[in-house]
Amino acid sequence: MARIKGGLNAKRKHNRVLKMAKGYRGARSKQYRVAKQSVMRALATAYRGRKEKKRQYRALWITRINAGARLNGLSYSKLMHGLKAAGVDMNRKMLSELAISDAAGFAKLCELAKEHI
Repeated sequence: MARIKGGLNAKRKHNRVLKMAKGYRGARSKQYRVAKQSVMRALATAYRGRKEKKRQYRALWITRINAGARLNGLSYSKLMHGLKAAGVDMNRKMLSELAISDAAGFAKLCELAKEHI
């Protein structure tokens, strides 16, 4: 049986990495060895960034809720405690949308939270 060399597979692997490195400056987009390092770092950063994005959105929602709560005479923690005691099961994303777009509805939720503190 004839020996099969790995040239085709290596070329395919190199091309896949170089395609991902398209747009990088200098050797990072031309040479496989340098491009591989850059792509690996980029993929790791992208993975980390997807996790960080969720944290940043949650922090933004909490900031918006806190601002709306303070306009109604409450702090964020007191508002959340009051809503939990009242049995209001609403996530932070929806609460922040209410605080921005429907101030009157958010004020009613704040009053409800004040009653149950």
